[in-house]
Amino acid sequence: MRRLIFLFVLAASAIATVAQRAPDTMTGVFDERIKSLQVRVEGDDFAQPIVVLNTDDRINISFDHLAEDREYFRYSLTHCSATWRPSGLVDSEFLDGFNEGTIDDYDFSRATLVHYVHYSLSIPNEQVAPKLSGNYLLKIYPESDPDSTIIQVRFMVSEATVPVSVTAASQTDIDYNKSHQQLSIVVDTERAMVDDPFNDLIVIAGQNGRLDSEVAFRQPLRASGSKVIFEHQQPLIFDAGNEYRRFEIVNEQYPGMGVDHIEYFDPYYHYVLYLDQSRADEPYSYDQTQHGRYFIREYNSQESDLEADYGVVHFSLDYPETPGAMIFLDGDFVQRRFDDNSRLFYNHATGRYERAMLLKQGAYNYQYLIVPPGAKRGYTSAIEGDKYQTVNEYNVRVYHRRRGERYDRLIGSATTSSDI
Repeated sequence: MRRLIFLFVLAASAIATVAQRAPDTMTGVFDERIKSLQVRVEGDDFAQPIVVLNTDDRINISFDHLAEDREYFRYSLTHCSATWRPSGLVDSEFLDGFNEGTIDDYDFSRATLVHYVHYSLSIPNEQVAPKLSGNYLLKIYPESDPDSTIIQVRFMVSEATVPVSVTAASQTDIDYNKSHQQLSIVVDTERAMVDDPFNDLIVIAGQNGRLDSEVAFRQPLRASGSKVIFEHQQPLIFDAGNEYRRFEIVNEQYPGMGVDHIEYFDPYYHYVLYLDQSRADEPYSYDQTQHGRYFIREYNSQESDLEADYGVVHFSLDYPETPGAMIFLDGDFVQRRFDDNSRLFYNHATGRYERAMLLKQGAYNYQYLIVPPGAKRGYTSAIEGDKYQTVNEYNVRVYHRRRGERYDRLIGSATTSSDI
C-alpha cells in the first residue's frame, strides 16, 4: 500500500513538473541585438495577426538587427492548439512546402547613429504556406545555429466559416458603470459542422492585445438553433482599465508628446519622459490611443523603417515601493511579456520606479501593470485605475476540434471596441 502511495505521489510530482515546464510559446525576442519586432496583417496595421486561409491575406513580420552587416536568418513553423501548446502534427500535415525558409528581404539603416539591418518576412510565401487553420508559432534562428531561437512570433489562420458577434458593456454582473466591462458573444455555427457546441468549441477572449489577462472557456450559456450564446459568465468580465499613456520620439531636436527633455550622451540620444503619476484616483479622461500598439516614425524621413534612429527612453513612475509585488510596462514594444526587459525597479535615491530602454523613433502606447506576489497576470487598478468609460479593444476567437481530428481549427474571430 505504501509503495502504491509513493508511486502515486511520484507520478503526481512528475505531472506537476511537466506542467511547470510547459513550453514558452509567447511572442518574444531572445537576443538583445534584436529590436522593433512588429507583427502586422498586410494592409491593416490595426488588425489582429489573423489571416484567412486560402486567400491573399499575409502576415508581415519585421525586425531590426543591431549590426553592421547582414546575418543569415532562417525560420520554421509549429502548429499549436487553441491554448498554444504544440499540436504534434507533422510538417506535411499543416504546411505546403518545406518547414524551413530563409529571410531574404533586408536592407541597411541610412544615416543613423545606431547602425542596424532591417529584415522583413511575409507568410505565406513561395517557401512556406499554411494549409490548415489554427494557431501558428514562427521561430527565427541564425543559419549557423539552428538550435538558438532569437525570435518567436504568434499568428493565426482562420477558416472564417462562422460569424462572431461581440458586444461590450459596462453594466456587468458584478457592478454597474463602475470598474469592469463585460462581453456578450454570439457564434453562428450553421456552416461549421459543429456536433456538440457545449463541448466541441473553445472560445478565447482578450483585451487590448494583452496575453496575461486572456481567457479560454468552453461552456456557452445556451444555444438557440445554430446560434451559440456566451453571456453572463465570469470569464467574460474584464477590468475596465484606463486609456493607454502615449509618447512620441520622432525628432532629436525637439521633445515630442510626453517627452520632458532630450539629452545626448555618446553614443545615444536620451529621451526623458515626464514623470508619471498614479491615475487610480483621478477622474476618467478620454484619449484616442492605439490600445498598446506602436508605430515607427521619424518626422523628416521618407522611409522610417530604415532612417529612424535609436535612442534611450527613460520611464519614471512616482509610486511607493511595493515589496513583493512587481511593476511592468505593458505594450507591443515589450511583446506583452513580464520579464527583465519590461520590469521597472525601485530607485531608493529618487523614490521612483524607473526603467531605461533602447527604442526606435516613433509613436508609442504604454501602461503600468502591477503583478502581486504569486500572481501570473497584471492589474491596472492600483496605478492606472479601472474606469468603466475606457475605450478598450476586445478580440474573440472561436476554435473547433472535430471528432477524430488532432488539431483545433480556428473557425471565426471578431474584434470590437467597448465604446461605452
